[in-house]
Amino acid sequence: MLFAEDNKLVFRYDDHTLWIEPWSHNAFRVRASKLASMPVKDWALSEPLPELGNSVSISTPSSKSEPHAEATITNGNIKATVSARGKIIMYDAKSGRKLLEEYARNRTDVADPKTSALTIEARELRGIPGSTDFHTTLRLESLDRDEKIYGMGQYQQPYLNLKGTDLELAHRNSQASVPFAVSSLGYGLLWNNPGVGRAVLGGNVMSFENYSSKSIDYWIVASDSPAEIVEAYAGVTGHVPMMPEYGLGFWQCKLRYENQEELLTVAREYKKRDVPLDLIVIDFFHWKHQGEWSFDAKFWPDPAAMVKELKEMNVELMVSIWPTVEPASENWDEMLERGLLIRHDRGVRVAMQCDGDTTHFDPTNPAARQYVWQKAKQHYYDLGIKVFWLDEAEPEYSVYDFDIYRYHAGPNVQIGNTFPKEYARTFYEGMQAEGQKNIVNLLRCAWAGSQKYGALVWSGDIASSWGSFRNQLAAGLNMGMAGIPWWTTDIGGFHGGNPDDPAFRELFTRWFQWGAFCPVMRLHGDREPKAKALSTGSGAANEIWSYGEEIYGICKKYIGIREKLREYTRELMKQAHEKGTPVIRTLFFEFPGDARAWEVETEYMYGSKYLVAPVLEADQRKIKVYLPSGASWKAWDGEEEYEGGKEFEVECPIDSMPVFVRQ
Repeated sequence: MLFAEDNKLVFRYDDHTLWIEPWSHNAFRVRASKLASMPVKDWALSEPLPELGNSVSISTPSSKSEPHAEATITNGNIKATVSARGKIIMYDAKSGRKLLEEYARNRTDVADPKTSALTIEARELRGIPGSTDFHTTLRLESLDRDEKIYGMGQYQQPYLNLKGTDLELAHRNSQASVPFAVSSLGYGLLWNNPGVGRAVLGGNVMSFENYSSKSIDYWIVASDSPAEIVEAYAGVTGHVPMMPEYGLGFWQCKLRYENQEELLTVAREYKKRDVPLDLIVIDFFHWKHQGEWSFDAKFWPDPAAMVKELKEMNVELMVSIWPTVEPASENWDEMLERGLLIRHDRGVRVAMQCDGDTTHFDPTNPAARQYVWQKAKQHYYDLGIKVFWLDEAEPEYSVYDFDIYRYHAGPNVQIGNTFPKEYARTFYEGMQAEGQKNIVNLLRCAWAGSQKYGALVWSGDIASSWGSFRNQLAAGLNMGMAGIPWWTTDIGGFHGGNPDDPAFRELFTRWFQWGAFCPVMRLHGDREPKAKALSTGSGAANEIWSYGEEIYGICKKYIGIREKLREYTRELMKQAHEKGTPVIRTLFFEFPGDARAWEVETEYMYGSKYLVAPVLEADQRKIKVYLPSGASWKAWDGEEEYEGGKEFEVECPIDSMPVFVRQ
């Protein structure tokens, strides 16, 4: 049965109900379920919708005497047809070009030219015994083997084009699942299902799975422009706040500053050397017990004085906050009594072991969010600390355990992937209530819509290697395409790296040069050899002077370049805030009409003006760079002009990374 209801197209057959409804301009939201009523949770689609005027039209069969008649719904640039047995095909409404087609191989509709005895459903909702949830799968035809797909979040792999990849839809340390895909065929698709699952972007079939859900739910938008697709997505999921001024310069961090005097000594040294420093970070275990969200007075005797001195140097302070709570914490008993911790189906109350047995506060519970914020406000915010590093603390051990359930979830994992988003929301809502508008939360993970809570995502605890460096370039660009404009990485990588090792110094230098052209320039890492720690372990020195005079000079030069870019970077952050535009952009984002720009994966645009070609291999002193057509180019540090649409070989001595200026 096909019919129109409340401005949406409805298909119903037996226990299967399908809705296709306009959801902002040129876009549909598609939902399917076998429940008696369609679930109405909007998940990532949280923003108010605009008036669509006369752009929507629906046509349904006039009578039951048309057994093979289809229905159509059009919304501006996008049109969907639904067959008599429920198969969906999406089109570009202007050209009639097919954008997306469900993959069905069955005999329920013999009029379908792809009818088959294989008995494969396009929309599968397979019941889970003992639950009202389903294991859901959406299958789509791979319409074009040459299709290119971007976005989907952050994965530790070198592939910018994700066509042909198999992606876990779950968060891990250094993996962030943000399931919004941008296709070269002219559509963007959000898999609006926050449970743990899988996406296979195959050359024959593409599929999206959710291991525990009440419905299939996705959003699709049509446009010829990648920029319009990403901006439309931001319109329905939310925009980042405006980046504060301290986010435009250089950030200093290491694992870890053990005490107040050590941290202040580093900040004073930057000031003495006249090296601009916007922010310095106090990393983990500055607390006495996990779950107290305060400074251990033994090592941080006067936080208020520390913050005051830093502000006099125009340096902001960021503190790491974990969601973990241990029984020794002064807050444990109260949080347990009030139901503010995550619960477990069975076993002891341990979600993670790191310096003791701990569990997590439940950020899906508004009361828990309020409780933790009040503690953070008392011990950090009221001292003048306005920037928080919200470390999910090895999320693979906590957020995705099927034996853990949460306040609103029930005994399933449907909300698993929203955990980092709700965690950021804890501090975003708290700071908003204090009147702060430009909010930054540094996070290890994010889901669709996290950007609206001030999520600055970093790429987790990655290796200090050339291969890892290469992966971060793809990760950062795909995060931007997935609607997360604020992104950063540990310059030099996190695991290992000896500042006295010449080989690591070269890697560090190339990473640092690239960091100057990332959304946020942040130095971090657990360096070798480990220092003898007063308390929890502390990595070796990781300040720019730790790498010898030559490397120090190069780092100072690139911090200076970042300062020269401050006004320009501020404008990029404004574009991200107002439109959702990525700060770092694939070449095709700026040059969609250049076919070669869709192929290049080792260059990118910093905004619309600067083309950046990171040096991604050891001992490389020459590099080939493709400059897109449609513009002329000039080297950042030279006068020679280059014609667009051609490849050039350029020098890249150790103190220089190739950057070209769009003319």
